[in-house]
Amino acid sequence: MKKKILLSLFLLIILLANITFASYSTVTMSVVKEPVCTIELGENSSFEKKLISKNLENKEVTLQLKVTNEETSIKPTGELVLVLDNSKSMETKLPTGKTRKEVIFESAKSLIANLLKDNNKLKIGIVDFSSNIDISKEGSTADASVTAPLTNDLTILTNAISNIKTDGPRTNLQAGIQLASKQFTTSTDNKYIIVLTDGVPNIAIDYNKKYYSDDVISKTKEELLDIEKNEIKIIQMLTGIDNEDYIPGTATKSYGQIISEIFGTSEKPTVGKFYYVTDEEVEKTITTDIYNTLVPIEKSFTDIIIKDYFPDEIIKNFDFAYVAEVNKGNISAKVDTKDNSITWTIPELASGETATVQYTLKLKKEFDSKIVNKILNTNKKVDITYKDFEGKEKNNTSDISPQLKLIEPEVKKPVEQPKEPDIAPKIIPKAGSATFVGFVALLIGFAGFSLYKLIDYKNKLK
Repeated sequence: MKKKILLSLFLLIILLANITFASYSTVTMSVVKEPVCTIELGENSSFEKKLISKNLENKEVTLQLKVTNEETSIKPTGELVLVLDNSKSMETKLPTGKTRKEVIFESAKSLIANLLKDNNKLKIGIVDFSSNIDISKEGSTADASVTAPLTNDLTILTNAISNIKTDGPRTNLQAGIQLASKQFTTSTDNKYIIVLTDGVPNIAIDYNKKYYSDDVISKTKEELLDIEKNEIKIIQMLTGIDNEDYIPGTATKSYGQIISEIFGTSEKPTVGKFYYVTDEEVEKTITTDIYNTLVPIEKSFTDIIIKDYFPDEIIKNFDFAYVAEVNKGNISAKVDTKDNSITWTIPELASGETATVQYTLKLKKEFDSKIVNKILNTNKKVDITYKDFEGKEKNNTSDISPQLKLIEPEVKKPVEQPKEPDIAPKIIPKAGSATFVGFVALLIGFAGFSLYKLIDYKNKLK
């Protein structure tokens, strides 16, 4: 039994003598490759992961994840005609002390100023409508006039609005929108008409001489539909209606019924967009709501989810730590050990914005010697999903990663010195090195073998 034990001990010692042990103090770290992981987003934007700094003496590297939105916002381009009601009802005094004309016209000026501020290449024209003061021309195209031709000169446009007189007794919306539709050139596909009125149309071109009649209703509605067929976008705002149930003059239908037949509803308009508002809502509707339908389309990326995965060798042998908090969104506090990943979520990244996060990987004091002399990828892969500015979900992945390598330097053999009696060797192998461990193992092996021989000799003497 003792023979078997001693023999096993001897073989184990010989095996240990052939194992190389790596020491934290002697191992060196190098960066083998520094490729930049890039994933394209949209036309001009990207996600980027790269090694940004290295402290090899401290066995530490820093990586950065960065998402940049460099998409260009779509500005309101093309041509726009503002169609303004200049009937006498616009002179109605409001509780604020201002007239309806003042509120609507001043809001229209602000709208124009802001649109041209966004894009001074946008061309805007002004058309006013009501009914001609010459009764013989009422119910004709003369019920509308061009106040300002298409231009991007803000001064011309604001002066034109200021000079509009509100002296028409009735409302011929058909004449106004028909004249507006004729102002566009053939040089653009982006055409807009914005109607601002305070009355229900009561006459039309060549109508049957009955105010608010079905003939007026059908002709006005048909004009709106024809304009939309020509790919002109229409935005309409109607205000000034205090009583929808009122049936005016010779009409057989109430204001509410006429409005519904011509314009539809805000939820389901006949064409384009329809804002049916009170006098108190006019300014906000024109300067905010209508403006927001025309302002630049922000090319924002939304619901961005970035998952950065690490190889098992990195997680087990390196300490992970963030350099600083993310400047946008939220990120995992630590590595998820289920799949060795961190997750970064960004609700929205608008045009011109950049989001970054940095983290370090530092070699642990106690590491597995098996990773020595092996190429180590800092990252396994990165997955990214997001929604583009049209709300379409996109996803992509990349396994490009910086690479590290740990090296245990070879221990140089001591130079043989002339033998001197009773003098110890001048060079002693370092603790932790392969040479030293091998030397100790062989010494123990020799001692074990001698012990075995001694026991065997004693047994023979018995």
